[in-house]
Amino acid sequence: MRIGEHIARYPIIQGAMSVGVSGAKLASAVANAGGVGVIASMGIGLNSLYFHKRQRGSFFTANQLALKDEISKARIISPEGIIGVNVLVATRDYLTLAQTAAAAGANLIITGAGLPLTLPEFTVDYPDVALVPSVANVQAAKLICETWKSQYNRLPDALILENCQKVGGHFSQCEQANFPGFSIEWVITELREYLAQQEKSIPLIITGGISDRTEIDQILGMGADGVQIGTRFITTEECDADLRYKEFHLRATPEDIVTVPSPVGKPSRALKNAFAERAISSISCANADLSLLERRCIANCLESCLCRDTKKTYCLLQALSKAACGDIENGLIFSGANLGSGDRIISVSELMAELTC
Repeated sequence: MRIGEHIARYPIIQGAMSVGVSGAKLASAVANAGGVGVIASMGIGLNSLYFHKRQRGSFFTANQLALKDEISKARIISPEGIIGVNVLVATRDYLTLAQTAAAAGANLIITGAGLPLTLPEFTVDYPDVALVPSVANVQAAKLICETWKSQYNRLPDALILENCQKVGGHFSQCEQANFPGFSIEWVITELREYLAQQEKSIPLIITGGISDRTEIDQILGMGADGVQIGTRFITTEECDADLRYKEFHLRATPEDIVTVPSPVGKPSRALKNAFAERAISSISCANADLSLLERRCIANCLESCLCRDTKKTYCLLQALSKAACGDIENGLIFSGANLGSGDRIISVSELMAELTC
């Protein structure tokens, strides 16, 4: 799979899972195994020595320094592998982190949680860095392509299309899902027709609910050039999250998947635990006990945040970090819709062999 100047042996991109789930260890292992490894940048400095809660602006400086460190670690382990960095448009420092990633040697910058309409302006000094926006529908892809072409005379090096019915974490509402004949294949076909009109080939990568070789082949058979897989990589030895986080995923079943409200104003797909039940109750039950939901804003990390701005929901940054650090009952545990493909923790090389053989 070719993305810009970079060619991966296998058409597999590892999903970016924040905060502290996909870092240098996981990304470099995937890159060494022939896929594209991805470091998640959101909140990457939260648990670093660079972050000092009482210093104004410390969080954003910590993110930059921690991201540089993480890319450096990944490069030591995987000198020749393809390493990407995921940045979220909804975060206040996304353009700074995109520039930091490019300058530090990332091969790809993948965006999510919004439309990166000005991203090329901030990475113009790094022409070899591939830019890969994630989109939820054809309309978003068109807007990005047309804006980039008219303002910067360039197009994305690839697009990641989210299957809203299965993707883990935040997902856009499937406005078209109730239309007769709606399917991910229908969206792939529609987007493929649009991309065929562009002046260069733009690979199309699908993410959401892909967990084994059969599903990879099905997606490729629909016309995609590659896949992005997140949840399956959680139960690997190299995943950067705490062992308890990995084991919680191993024990989970499809019945444990719930939709949890989020401070960003979108629903999120996660695993049921005490935290998820409290978060759901905070919206559905007027008399819910909200005392156990962390509502302190310690970093001002999001452009728009229901927790900070209206005192609703919870602090997303801390909820994700707690889970990844092993507090599996009091943290938010994102998950894709497909579970049960693995029954033990294995190495990334073993998993990549399963997915590609």
